[in-house]
Amino acid sequence: MAAANYQRSEDQFLCSICLDVFTDPVTIPCGHNFCKNCISQHLDTMDQYLCPMCKKAFNTKPELHVNTFISGMVAQFRQSAQQKSSSSSSEQQESKPGEVSCDVCTETKLKALKSCLVCLTSYCETHLEPHQTASGLKRHQLIDPVKNLEDRICTKHDKPLELFCKTDQTCVCTLCPVLDHKTHEFVPLREEYEKKKAELGNTEAEIQQMIQKRQQKIQEIKQSVDLSEKDADREIAE
Repeated sequence: MAAANYQRSEDQFLCSICLDVFTDPVTIPCGHNFCKNCISQHLDTMDQYLCPMCKKAFNTKPELHVNTFISGMVAQFRQSAQQKSSSSSSEQQESKPGEVSCDVCTETKLKALKSCLVCLTSYCETHLEPHQTASGLKRHQLIDPVKNLEDRICTKHDKPLELFCKTDQTCVCTLCPVLDHKTHEFVPLREEYEKKKAELGNTEAEIQQMIQKRQQKIQEIKQSVDLSEKDADREIAE
């Protein structure tokens, strides 16, 4: 209901010319309201003075009267919409339990949008801006926000772990194949992740099937035991 009222109020405050919320609303003699600049420009470009809404014709250029009532309502509407937008934005950005928080925020910890593998720091929308504008920071590698960024950096070469050494079964950086794993086999870390994930899924499916078979076997044994007990009770009774 509140959303419907909000939408209906917005429709009431839209100028039919610019289709935006009224700015300096004025009324012409036929009773329709428009932005002052919109209706002025409209009348100046028309050969005949017509109302854009009802098409009522005027012999002379109609006088524009400031609509104080609409002006007050529009001001309240703009203030309410701004407060609602600010409140919604704050709720979305504030970090929640389990989410990665911005490492730079000092008071309210906001939700991090990206983590930098060079700075080893997670940033919210505001503190991420230098990495999007400064030429030196634009070259930094940004990833989706994660915790424990130190674990994603090669301890030998201080480079992001981007490869997987299949020989040693470990994550390595791009310098490791050149310096420490010259004859080893490497694949991109993402590729190995997808492969391990698929293998884990297959293993989980096999385990689930095994559990279901064991449960079925246990149920059969239980039923057999119940029948044996009933037969024994019947024989004792006889």
